[in-house]
Amino acid sequence: MSNQSVQTVSTSNDKIKIALAIVAAIAGVVGFFYLKGLNKPAYMCAGALVAGLAIAVLILWTSSSGRDFLNFAKEAVRETKKVVWPTGKEARQITMIVFAFVAVMALFLWLTDQAIQFVLYNLILDWK
Repeated sequence: MSNQSVQTVSTSNDKIKIALAIVAAIAGVVGFFYLKGLNKPAYMCAGALVAGLAIAVLILWTSSSGRDFLNFAKEAVRETKKVVWPTGKEARQITMIVFAFVAVMALFLWLTDQAIQFVLYNLILDWK
């Protein structure tokens, strides 16, 4: 068994770029809500949000750790496209099975609680 150590090398420039990207994303969100509060048209609010996020992505793309993260996000999207989603009928059946299991488990736990309560209070402690 080999132990491989993972080393992350991050320069101060990369850290500054990531901080700037976070600031740009937050600025886009703040701009969205600020413009929304001024009753500006929806396209202006959405434009501020998209612009902030786009600038954040561009800044992230220039850092090595940001590129690694964006590549990871692309791979995650690619993997989710491979997922076989259940049909509506299968989803309803699975949901009903989960509800039935929860009901049976709740009944079991209630009966167990009542039995322990009876044994402790009536038989052992004789409080009732």
